[in-house]
Amino acid sequence: MKKNFKNKLLYFCLGVLACSVVGVTAATYFPSNDITYDNKESGLSSTNVQGAIDELYNECFPKPSIGEIIENLEKDEYECRYFFTGTNPNNYVTFNNETAGWRIISVECDGRIKIIKANSIVELDWLNGQESVNNEWNQSRPNIYLNDNYYNILTSIAKNQIVESNFSIGKLSGNEDNIMVQVDKENGTLWKGNIALPTISEYLRTNIDKDNCGTFNLYNENYNNCKSTSWMFNGGNWWSLSAYSDSAGHIFALNTDGTIGYGYMAGWKFGVYPTLYLSSKIKITGGNGSQSNPYQLSL
Repeated sequence: MKKNFKNKLLYFCLGVLACSVVGVTAATYFPSNDITYDNKESGLSSTNVQGAIDELYNECFPKPSIGEIIENLEKDEYECRYFFTGTNPNNYVTFNNETAGWRIISVECDGRIKIIKANSIVELDWLNGQESVNNEWNQSRPNIYLNDNYYNILTSIAKNQIVESNFSIGKLSGNEDNIMVQVDKENGTLWKGNIALPTISEYLRTNIDKDNCGTFNLYNENYNNCKSTSWMFNGGNWWSLSAYSDSAGHIFALNTDGTIGYGYMAGWKFGVYPTLYLSSKIKITGGNGSQSNPYQLSL
C-alpha cells in the first residue's frame, strides 16, 4: 500500500506548528513497517518508515544555515533547537569585543543564536540579602543587575546584535525524572527581555551522555561523571533561571561539586552567567569556534 509522502509531510509540519503555538505535547502516529511511501512528488528518497520519519523531521526542522557550525551541534528532541554538546565543543564566539568571551548554547530554528558568558561576571544573592519567600525572576537582583546595569555597559554594536526574546522561567519540582515534562514546565511561564540566565534543562541538554545524565535525577545520581560530559560545568556555582515550585524561597543552582540543587535560599550568593539571544540576522563571518579562533559575528 502506498501513501502520498508529500501530504504526510504537510500534515506533520502543520501538526508541529500547531503544537508549538498552543504549547502542548502531541503524539504523532506513524504506520507500521509494512507501508512504503511514494516519494517521487516530494523529491525525498526513503521508502521505509524509519527513513520517512527521519525525512519528515529534517524537512520540518532543517539544520540552520550558519556557516561551518556543524560538529557537536545536536538536534534537540523536545524543541526546534540545536544544542552544542560535549566536554569542549568549538562553540566560542567573540561578542561585545570580548574574544572567546562567550559560548553558544543553542541555535534556534528561527535563526537566533543563544549565547552565554564563558565566566561569571558577579556573585549575587537573589533578593539583596533577604531570606525571602520570593523566588520570582522579575524581582530578582540578577534580573535587575543584568538588564539595568550590565546591559547599559555593553557596546552599541553588541546591543544591536541582541534581540529581545522570551525566556523560560517556569518553576520546577525537585524530583523531576522526565525531561519533556521539565521543558514543558519551564516553557509554561515566559519573561520577555534582553538578558537572563540558563535554565536547568538547557544545562542537562548540553550533556553528551543522555543515557546517564539526561534528566535531573539521573544527573544527580551520576554527577561525578556527568559534570565531565558537559562543557557548561566549569567548577563554579551559578544561579539558573529555574525556580523551585514547592518552596517560594528556593531557586535551582549548579554546585561547585557538579550537583544540581534546589534548596538554595534567595539570600545566598551564586555566580551570574549572562545569557542572551542574538538576532537571526547575525552572520558568522570568521573563525572556527575554538577558543583560540572563536566565531566572528556581523549583522
